[in-house]
Amino acid sequence: MTGYAHGDEERTFAALPAARGGGFTRTWWGRAWLQALEDTALDGQQLKAGRRNARAGAVGAVSVRPGRITAVVKDRDGTAHRSDVLVREFTDEEWDRFLDLAVDSAGHIAALLDREMPPHLVEDAAAAGLDLLPGIGDLDPECGCEAWDHCPHTSALCYQVARLLDEDPFVLLLLRGRGERALVDELQARSASRAARGGPGDDTPGADRAVGFGGMPGVSAEEAYADGFLLPPLPAPPVVPDVPGGPPSLDTETDPEPGVDPSALEFLAADAAARALRLLAEALGAGTASPRDGSGAVRVQPSLTVSQDAVRLAADSPVPWITARLATGSGRSRAELDLATRAWRFGAAAGLAVLEEEWTPDAGALARAGERLAESWEDDDRPSLRRAGGARWTAVGTDAQVRLGEDGRWWPYAKSGARWSPAGPADRDPATALATAFAAGAATGAGG
Repeated sequence: MTGYAHGDEERTFAALPAARGGGFTRTWWGRAWLQALEDTALDGQQLKAGRRNARAGAVGAVSVRPGRITAVVKDRDGTAHRSDVLVREFTDEEWDRFLDLAVDSAGHIAALLDREMPPHLVEDAAAAGLDLLPGIGDLDPECGCEAWDHCPHTSALCYQVARLLDEDPFVLLLLRGRGERALVDELQARSASRAARGGPGDDTPGADRAVGFGGMPGVSAEEAYADGFLLPPLPAPPVVPDVPGGPPSLDTETDPEPGVDPSALEFLAADAAARALRLLAEALGAGTASPRDGSGAVRVQPSLTVSQDAVRLAADSPVPWITARLATGSGRSRAELDLATRAWRFGAAAGLAVLEEEWTPDAGALARAGERLAESWEDDDRPSLRRAGGARWTAVGTDAQVRLGEDGRWWPYAKSGARWSPAGPADRDPATALATAFAAGAATGAGG
């Protein structure tokens, strides 16, 4: 068996809010974790202090990786200490035994995927010499306060981890050396291999039926969709939250890899959550997250280039250093990025293209543009327009301009200093777009 690459998986959990009353855990495996802590610690007063710290929300973001949990824990006076608790990892041979046990029962796998720790799996593992849950002396503390036993900081960390274990027993398995993704992949591979070899039960009636996860007999697709076969109802659509989820805190006082900025990663995570919420709301509200064309087919939205996405991020960025970094990364000066974000706010990718990409209409498109310009004003009101190359027309003697986009819409521009700047959203009517450009130019002049 190929050895598992330790350190490939690490999970970071945002700091949990203060615990108000009640116990720290509601599951039997969470209680077993705390029992190991309480059996190991020599000083009951230190445990009580740690419990108070955890209940008060003094434990920061918790990092979980094979063999170790880490967090920054603060004292009442605000002094911060890095605290670690070490747990023995399983060897490759021990993981082999555990995976064989899990594959033997589809119920074990289903329970884990449902975020439950099946007691029979723990019992079977113990019978095979594998202690999934820690026992006395298995939680080894290390703390910046230099205490030799479990101190209030490592105790608080253990109490907090009990709350994480309640929600996801895969946290315990990651501590023992394997993350969820690696485990599920390995379990699926072993199940498929066992089914191909003719695993347990292949000589029983019905052994020629489809084989499900864990080597258990399943139902073929033909049978499943035959007349009269009752399929379970689909689950209800998810509820769209009011706000996107907050990004995890990556401040664990662990030195990041060179070139990795935790603050920048938190910004990107927050942006991804906001985009996911918009897509979910569109999908549930309109039936699809992508608009349809006249034929009823779904139009696939074009993906953004790196340069375009840098502008999108900068348009939503409230932090100057992030904007400066995006300017450098996209090959723009700060002034160029400011213009690009202005264009993005007025028209997203289409508005940015009008600013940065010059196109020349063919003869037919130019003729249609000329007709549209001619019919948009009464004779007495028609401004004198000079084509400034490509698809741009400037009102003679003014600092106002309209630009024709490839989609047939007109975009207002006003001159500020030596640069033409986007002045507003696009309009199908060039007269309306030019009026917007005039108004922006007048405002700029008044401001100057």
